[in-house]
Amino acid sequence: MPTESTGGGSVARIQETSLRRELGLRDLVLAQVLCVVGSSWVGIAGKVGRAHVAFWLGAMLLFYLPLAAVVIYLNRLMPLEGGLYQWAKAGYGEMAGFLTAWNLWVYAVIVTGAIIFVVPTDLSYMLGPSAAWVPGSKAATLALTGSVMAAITLVAVRGLDIGKWLHNIGSLMILLAYAILLGLPIWAVLGGSIPRYEPIPWQWPKSDWFSLAVFGQMTVGALSGFEYVAILAGECRSAARTIGQSVMLSAPVIALMFILGTSSVLTFVGRQPINVIGPIPQTMRLAFGTTGPGAWAAPFAIFLLIARAIAGASLIFTGLTRLPMTAGWDNLVPQWFTRLDARWRTPVNSIVFVAVLVMLFILLSMLGVQEQEASQLLATASIALYAITYVSLFALPVFGRGILRTALPTWLKAVSIAGLGSSLISLFIAVYPIVDVVSKTAYAAKICSIVVIANMAGVLILRAGQRGR
Repeated sequence: MPTESTGGGSVARIQETSLRRELGLRDLVLAQVLCVVGSSWVGIAGKVGRAHVAFWLGAMLLFYLPLAAVVIYLNRLMPLEGGLYQWAKAGYGEMAGFLTAWNLWVYAVIVTGAIIFVVPTDLSYMLGPSAAWVPGSKAATLALTGSVMAAITLVAVRGLDIGKWLHNIGSLMILLAYAILLGLPIWAVLGGSIPRYEPIPWQWPKSDWFSLAVFGQMTVGALSGFEYVAILAGECRSAARTIGQSVMLSAPVIALMFILGTSSVLTFVGRQPINVIGPIPQTMRLAFGTTGPGAWAAPFAIFLLIARAIAGASLIFTGLTRLPMTAGWDNLVPQWFTRLDARWRTPVNSIVFVAVLVMLFILLSMLGVQEQEASQLLATASIALYAITYVSLFALPVFGRGILRTALPTWLKAVSIAGLGSSLISLFIAVYPIVDVVSKTAYAAKICSIVVIANMAGVLILRAGQRGR
C-alpha cells in the first residue's frame, strides 16, 4: 500500500490492527442509508416544486453515481482506516491530504450539530401545539441538544460493538418513517381526502440562482456520504469488499426514498411554506391531523425521525473522531488524540474534544438569528466544507499521483470530471440562501468566514505538527 512506503505509514498500519473489527456488510448497508438519508432534504428539494424529479435525476447522474463509482474503486485500492484522508495523502502528498481530511472533519463537526439541531423542531411536532415554543427557545434548544450530545458521546466511548446497534436501529427507523411517508398519499387517495397523487411529477427546472442553490444542496448535501463510512475501514470486516457492496446495495434504495419522499411532501404541503428543518413531521401532521388515528400515528412517525436523527448524529460523530486519531498516527496532530481507552479501544480524548466543539458550533449558530436561519447556516457551511472535500476526492482519479494515476480505469477518470463539476457548483453557490434570512450579505459572510478560518486553522495545525515532528 502507498501508505506503507514511509515509516509513519507502517506505524499507522500497526496501530490500526489494535482497533476492533465490528462492522459487517449488514451494518455497512444500514450505515449507508443512515448516513445519506436525512429528513430535511425532501423539504429543500420540494422548494422547486414539480421540478424536483428533474433535479434529483440530474444530481444523481452528475454526482451520486460518480461518487459511488469513485468510492468503490478507491476503497478496493486502499481499504485503510481514515478513508479519504489516506487516499488524498497518497494521491497529493501530506499537506493536501491533511487539508482534505481537515475540511471533512470540520464538515462532520458542523453537520453533527445540524442534525442534532432538528431534535427540538421534531419534538415540537410530535408533542403538538403545546410544544410549539420549544424550537424558538434558545434555553430549551441548548438543553435538548446538550443532552443528546452527552448520550452519543458515551456511546462513542463504549465503542462500535454497542454503537453499531444504535446505528442499525436508527437506519431501520428512518426506513420505516419513509415507508409511512411514501404510503401517506396512497392512503389519502384511497380514503378520498385528496383527489389524486403524482409520484413522479415532471416539470423543467427554472434557470435562476435559487434553482442552482437548491441543486447545490441536493448534490453535496443530500446525496453525499458514501465515502464517509470508509473512514471506519480499519473497524470493518473485509473492508475492501464489503464497503463497495454496501454502496451498490444501498444506492437504489436511497434514490427512491428521496424522489418519492419529496413527492409525498408536496402532495400535502402544496403551496404552503415548507419547514426545511422538519418537512416530514410537517407533512405527517398535515396528513394525519390531530384527531382520531392521527392523534397517535403522527407522533409515532415523528418519534422515528427523532430516533434516526440521534443515531445519524452518533454515526457521523463516531467517524469524525477517527480522523484526529489517524492524523495523530502520522504525527501531524498531538499524540494525545491517538490515546485509546484501555478497555473499549476507542479514541477517548478525540471523542471528548469533538463533543465540546459540536456544542460550541450549535451555540454560535444561534446568536442573533431565528431557528430556521440557524439550521440553514449550519447545514450550508457544512456543505461548503464538504464541497471542498469532494473537489479533492473527484480530482484524485484525474490528478492523483502514483498508484492512483496508474491503477484506475480511464472511464473512471471521465466520470470523476462530472462529480468534480457538480462539487464546484455546490461550493460557489453555497452562499446563496434558500430560506428567508435577516441579511443575505451577513449570511454569505458567515459562511465564507467559516470556510476561510477553518482552512487557515488547518494550515497552522499542520505546520505546527510538522515542526513538532
